[in-house]
Amino acid sequence: MDIVWSPWRYRYVSQASPSDPCLFCLLKEPGRDQENYVIFRGSANFVVLNRYPYTTGHLMIAPYEHQATLEEAGEATLTEMIRLARAAERHLRRLYRPKGFNLGFNVGECAGAGVAGHLHMHVVPRWPADSNFMTTIGETRVLPEPLEVTWERVARAFRESP
Repeated sequence: MDIVWSPWRYRYVSQASPSDPCLFCLLKEPGRDQENYVIFRGSANFVVLNRYPYTTGHLMIAPYEHQATLEEAGEATLTEMIRLARAAERHLRRLYRPKGFNLGFNVGECAGAGVAGHLHMHVVPRWPADSNFMTTIGETRVLPEPLEVTWERVARAFRESP
């Protein structure tokens, strides 16, 4: 069995304290969307770029309501979340031409959720060899554009066609 380590993520996840306010609850308040990399706001969910992306275009979809599990989320929230994931896939495919996607949830801390108490879905565009020696040995991500540029491109795509 091959094992892929991601030690750069541990530093990020281990810095969070149980007393820290919920990241997604802070981001759900409008007003500083560009600064916070919030791309789009739906009626029950918002779309935000991951500040520590695995690849360019790595974003998350989170409900406004502070819910930890799919079971707790309402039907309208879940329906909109999947529709936003479909829109994200469409926009990212057009903008970045990835060869595949990882879409999914890490529900609970032991499942790898960095923000375990607030449900969120990851949308990660993937390319052949996007996990290379720089990531696995050098503990360094190589991203071809700054988050500000990614935000502008993806937010524009959502504005033009949600």
